[in-house]
Amino acid sequence: MTICRQWRGWTDPQSAEEYERIVRTEVIPEIEALSLPGFRHIDLMRRDRGDEVEFQTLMWFDSLDAIIAFTGDDYAVSHVPPAAQAVLKRYDARAVHYEVIDRRGQGR
Repeated sequence: MTICRQWRGWTDPQSAEEYERIVRTEVIPEIEALSLPGFRHIDLMRRDRGDEVEFQTLMWFDSLDAIIAFTGDDYAVSHVPPAAQAVLKRYDARAVHYEVIDRRGQGR
């Protein structure tokens, strides 16, 4: 299976709970509801790093073709709900969108 790191975000510890709540209650359920072919599941990882909290959202797909169908050829498509985007952008200025990685560590 291929992993698509949909975004990586940072926030301060005081805002981390709100950030995580929005992702878990608004973003992840909406993405899962799409029920796209080749999509397996989505996980949110959290790492506390001193005065920052890092989040990574990882999505598992059956193939690279399934990722491209989800993100578009340029990986610029966003499936984050607009209301959630507005809130996450307050914390996520350094976001990296749609970096594709797999279990062998090879990227695209």
